[in-house]
Amino acid sequence: MNAIEVKNLCKFFGDVKALDDINFEVSKGQWTSIMGPSGSGKSTLVNILSLMDSPSKGVYLLGGDDASHLNEDDTLKYRREKIGLIFQQFHLVPYLSALENVMIAQYYHSHVDEEDALKALEAVGLSHRASHRPSQLSGGEQQRLCIARSLINDPEILIADEPTGNLDEANEKIVLELFFKLRQEGKTILLVTHNPELGEFGDKVVYLRHGKLEEVREGKNKQRDIQSINLKKGVN
Repeated sequence: MNAIEVKNLCKFFGDVKALDDINFEVSKGQWTSIMGPSGSGKSTLVNILSLMDSPSKGVYLLGGDDASHLNEDDTLKYRREKIGLIFQQFHLVPYLSALENVMIAQYYHSHVDEEDALKALEAVGLSHRASHRPSQLSGGEQQRLCIARSLINDPEILIADEPTGNLDEANEKIVLELFFKLRQEGKTILLVTHNPELGEFGDKVVYLRHGKLEEVREGKNKQRDIQSINLKKGVN
């Protein structure tokens, strides 16, 4: 069974077709990169895949279940149990510690466990920074904290929207190594990026242009060691 499948997916904003007849599949445990220039429809697609929005037409299957038009309660349930979100802007609570920022995600899942939260921080190399607030962390550490927060409820799918866009190259590589590790552990990863070098590390690349699906193909760098190349920042 596929982790994600979209069939004839469309999104309209008035007369504008933000997405026009999109079709692709994501296998369980696969890293899929969603790429394309600004205005290609990447953000619109991510909003639908993360259940922040609904398609105008077509079908979105999430683990085999139709998630195209869920009610509010089911949307919250699916998002809480199946999807972990990682944002470029971090969206951390500034007055909470790193540990508390992880635990707040547990709270929305109705299960708070400090030991599990500490293990999540340890998994991203931040257990020694558990008591620090976001302002006391570097940009790379804040992004790793976001990854720990996204993992705390053990979601099947991680959706990362430009997760390294605000990082220098050294921290970018640290974060990408975490994604490699998570893929090896069986997580399904959707990574949205403008950066062509970064996107090519996916098992699959879904390329959008002007709201249409231009191509679906294998990534070119998926067998390469990320430490062996110079990552170039993407261009809008």
